[in-house]
Parts: sequence; structure tokens; C-alpha cells
Amino acid sequence: MTDLLAPSRLRLSEVARVGLGSLASRKLRSILSALGIAIGIASLVSVLGLSDSSKSALLDQIGALGTNLLTIEAGTGFGAGDSALPETAVATIGRVATVEATAATYAVDVGVYRNEFVPVDQTGGISVFATDPGLLETLNGTVSDGSFITEATRSYPAAVVGSVAAERLGIRNLDNPVELYIGGQWVEVLGLLEPFALAADLDRAVLIGDRAAEGYYGIELVPSTVYVRVDESYIDETRDVLAATVDPENPEEAEISRPSDLLEARSAAESSFTGLFLGLGAVALLVGGIGVANVMVIGVIERRSEIGLRRAIGATRAHIRRQFLIEALTLASLGGTVGVLLGVAVTYVYATAQGWRVIIPPIALIGGIAAAVLIGAIAGLYPAIRAAKVSPTEALRSD
Repeated sequence: MTDLLAPSRLRLSEVARVGLGSLASRKLRSILSALGIAIGIASLVSVLGLSDSSKSALLDQIGALGTNLLTIEAGTGFGAGDSALPETAVATIGRVATVEATAATYAVDVGVYRNEFVPVDQTGGISVFATDPGLLETLNGTVSDGSFITEATRSYPAAVVGSVAAERLGIRNLDNPVELYIGGQWVEVLGLLEPFALAADLDRAVLIGDRAAEGYYGIELVPSTVYVRVDESYIDETRDVLAATVDPENPEEAEISRPSDLLEARSAAESSFTGLFLGLGAVALLVGGIGVANVMVIGVIERRSEIGLRRAIGATRAHIRRQFLIEALTLASLGGTVGVLLGVAVTYVYATAQGWRVIIPPIALIGGIAAAVLIGAIAGLYPAIRAAKVSPTEALRSD
């Protein structure tokens, strides 16, 4: 008699087996519920992974281009009037001890066409600038095909075409000689440029030698923009003195900027979007958690007779609570694991397609699983408590 009245003992492994069996008997509902969790976790992991991969690529780009480039242009703000940089700007800047390299571009007011029959007003938004051979090195630029302007070609009608300008002009390569009709003068194309990350205006431009511009188009070499590479250790100090160095009489008319600041601002903007996407991922995860809770509550209602029968043959309330909690945690863990794998896959595919290094922060992996388990525990807690409160006699009678 004592044995009959002994408290029921049910090992955790047996509770887990019963819970998993219940889930297996409702495969479609369980899969759909776990899928909700998986989508939320995949969103979180992929957003964090893509954010870190994108940020790493941007930092690599900034590092390759250098953060020590400064640009100087004539002021365009209120009161600047028709200001222009002095013709001696490049020479005076070059005498500053912390300046490592300098180059300038000079606006040439002519149109660029593939032939002389193109209407004058169809310029394609392409500008023409004169420059010197040092520009490419100063900007850390590269030539995709051909060569850049050299000391030997800066005095002759020869041009280098920016990446966007080449596309608009229909120039894909220089396997065959290419000439452009620039300001009534036929000019041979020496090279095609890769995009300038720190000087986007030059992507939409055609560059010719400064001496050629002076001789063939009669322009005065008044700098439009001066690009300056300075010692990394003295960027701010050099920036503070450049305006007065360029134009001692009117230093306020020289605007000095740091192009890498724009890239860093872009990184900050991307970080704000990352926060937005994380919020959307959290909403998806919340919806998944509600789905798990919904499945568990419906399960309690549908399985009242099962619960009553188990209670009648000795299962305690703790056993029932554990069973339903295990079911909820199993659904969430399964969804979390699938979500992490899916998020990693999305990050890998997209980052590889963009040419980025694939970076998955550990917090995304650990946090994804932890968030899924937490959501499962919260979602399963109420149904588990509700199931444990079911009276055996009422449950069996209601059946």
C-alpha cells in the first residue's frame, strides 16, 4: 500500500521524451511555429553580420585611400562672391613642411563628344579638367586600362577618361585607338580610370594635361580644386594653416575639407540603419514568440484529456509544467538554430557578392540562440502554468 501512495517520480529525460513526442505528433504546426522564431533570429544575425562586414570593407577602403587627404576649393558660401584660388596655390602649399604631395585640377570650359556630329548641348554631364601627372598618386587612384598623363604627354592633346564618363561615352576598353572631340580638337584617349572614392567629381570628367589646356584651349591655370596629402601626425595642424597659406589676404575664401570624413559619415548613417533593421528583426522575433505561445495555449486546450489522464495516474503539476516548458524551449531552440544558420548563410552570400570580408560577430551567434531560448521560456511559461492547473476530474469529465 505504501508503494501505491509513493510520490510519482519522472526523470527529466522522460519528461523531455514525452514533450518531444507531443511535438512530433503535430509536425506542421510545430514547424510553422519554429519558423517564426527562425525568421526573427535570421534577421538579427544577418543584420549584425552584414553591418560588421560592410563596416570592415569601408574601413579597409578608407585605410587604402588614406585619411590624410585634404581638398581646397574656392569658397561658395555667403559673402564669398566670385572668389577663386590664386594661381600660385599649388606652389605655396608645396612649401609647407608637413605636405607630402599636392596636385590640382583646372576647369576647362569645353564639351566632350565622340565625334563632331553630336549636338553641342548633348554633353552627357561630362566635365573637362586639366591637371598634372601627380594627381593620380595624390589621390591613390588607379588606371583600369592604358596609362595616366605623364610629363611627356601633358603638353599634347591626350586625355584620360573617368569611370562614369567612359560609360557615358561608350568607351569600354582601349584595345583599339579611341579619340574624343573636345572643344573642336581631336584628342587621343590615353587611359581609363577606376572610380575615385575620394573625388567622385573626377569620375564624371575627362582629364587633359595642364600645359595642353593652356596651349590648345588658352585657359589660365587657376585651380578649381587642390588635393593635398599631409603627414598623418599633423593633419589638424596643417588644415589650420592651409587657408592662410593659399590666400594670405583672404583666407576665408578658401574652403578646406577632408573627403574621408564623408566616408565616415556614411558609416555612421549605415549604423543608424542597422539599428532600424535590428528593431525590425526584434519585431519579427516577438511575432515568432507569440506564435509559439499561441501553439502552446492551443495545445493545452486540445490536450486537456491527456493532461487529466496523466494527472490521474500520478503525474504532478511540476511534471506537466516541465513538459510544456520543454516543448516551448524545443520549438524556440530549433527555430533559433535554424535562424542562426540562415542568417550566417545570408551574410556569407551577400558579403561575398559585394566583395567584402565575411564577418559574423560572436554576439550574433550566441545572442541569437540565447534570445530564442529566452523567447521560448517566456512564451511557454503561461501555457505551462495553465496546463499544470488543469484538474484531473474536470479534464476527464470534459472529454
